[in-house]
Amino acid sequence: MTIPYYDGAAVRAAAPFPAAVTALENALRSSVDPEEDSPRLFSPSPAGEFLIMPTSGARYSGVKVLTVAPSNPELGLNKIQGVYVLFDSSTSAPLATMDGTELTAVRTPATTLLAVRHMAEAAPVSAPFPTDPLFVVFGAGVQALNHIRAARALFPTARFAVVGRRPDRVRGLIRELDSEGIAVTEGTEALVPEADVLLCLTTSTIPLFDGSLPAANAIVASVGQHGLDAREVDATLVLRSDVVVEGRASAWRESGDLIPARSVAQWQQMPPVNLRELVQGKLVRTPGRPCLYSGVGMAWQDLVTAALVFKAPGSTS
Repeated sequence: MTIPYYDGAAVRAAAPFPAAVTALENALRSSVDPEEDSPRLFSPSPAGEFLIMPTSGARYSGVKVLTVAPSNPELGLNKIQGVYVLFDSSTSAPLATMDGTELTAVRTPATTLLAVRHMAEAAPVSAPFPTDPLFVVFGAGVQALNHIRAARALFPTARFAVVGRRPDRVRGLIRELDSEGIAVTEGTEALVPEADVLLCLTTSTIPLFDGSLPAANAIVASVGQHGLDAREVDATLVLRSDVVVEGRASAWRESGDLIPARSVAQWQQMPPVNLRELVQGKLVRTPGRPCLYSGVGMAWQDLVTAALVFKAPGSTS
């Protein structure tokens, strides 16, 4: 049997952001419990590390194998590369392989914007989410590019500003998005208090801004890093925010944004809402407090998106 391979273009065509968001949302409403997802595995590789993410479902199962090579960008290569293998859960037979890098580039922003949309819908009555929200994006890499694309798809009247350490990369990102009809301006940290949504999409290991600066009722999504020694937001922001996580177990293992602010034991005494509970409408936002989403990336998101690709009209499934 020949196993089909879906390259990056095929993954992108089969999983546009609105469809990917809907698939993730439907999965959370039905079969997916983030607390039951498999933990990911790390192992050294010659140029960095392997990242292995297995998970299973009733119909499909799968594993994503990535390499993380920190020096690759200096060589003009992607820092993260990999492949996804989709299996039939009833027989364990492989069904398809696909570009794991592009799959990640779709599922991560789709998950983030799913969270942002539901956090916005839960805004306090006294401070409704604006119709033309300002998204301030920290980072100018592939995740920034795709998060802005996803945000534009879900919030068509949103405004965007990008903050980055390298002006050349920021301007290149702005030019690319302008060619797609998405207007973006070059921003600075001075925009933090004005932002309705702050997207943190960097490899920074230190907080990107003073956590006292985001406005009351602002939404902050920190998804650029994973690991307890990495953080994009500070304890000040965490402690003044309503908090949402992908899954509590994964956050305790890998969210450097959350654990320095409180210990695992302290978080367990006041557990944050996870994504499943968020889409079920269980988030109650506190007026005057920002809402922080901390994401580290989970294997169930890859599986849902890979199944969407495999089942898309015109696929070989």
